[in-house]
Amino acid sequence: QAQLVESGGGLVQPGGSLRLSCAASGSIFAIYAMGWYRQAPGKQREPVAGITSGGSTRYADSVKGRFTISRDNAKNTVYLQMNSLKPEDTAVYYCNLGGAYSTSFRPGGYWGQGTQVTVSS
Repeated sequence: QAQLVESGGGLVQPGGSLRLSCAASGSIFAIYAMGWYRQAPGKQREPVAGITSGGSTRYADSVKGRFTISRDNAKNTVYLQMNSLKPEDTAVYYCNLGGAYSTSFRPGGYWGQGTQVTVSS
C-alpha cells in the first residue's frame, strides 16, 4: 500500500511563494499520475494540479500561471511550486497518487495527510 507524506506548508504573506513536496513510498512511483488537491474551511476538496506519468500537466483555472507541478521519479517525489500566493489559496493541500489528468481531474485512491498553507498578512 502506498504512503504519501507532504511537507512544505506554512504561513506566507500575499504575493509570496511556497514549494510543497510529496514523497511516495514504493518502487513503481514512475508509472502513476500524481495530483495536488486542496480543501479550504467549509468548502469541498478541489483539484489544483495534476501530472501524468509522462509529465503532462493540468491546472485548475484559479492557479494557472502561478502554480507549477513537477515530479522527480528518482526521488519518488512530486512538487507544487506556488508563486504569487493569494489569501484565497489558504487551505489544506493534499497529495494524491494514482489518478488521471489527461483530459480532466480524476483522483486516485491514495491520499496524503495534508499540509496547511495559510496566506495572510
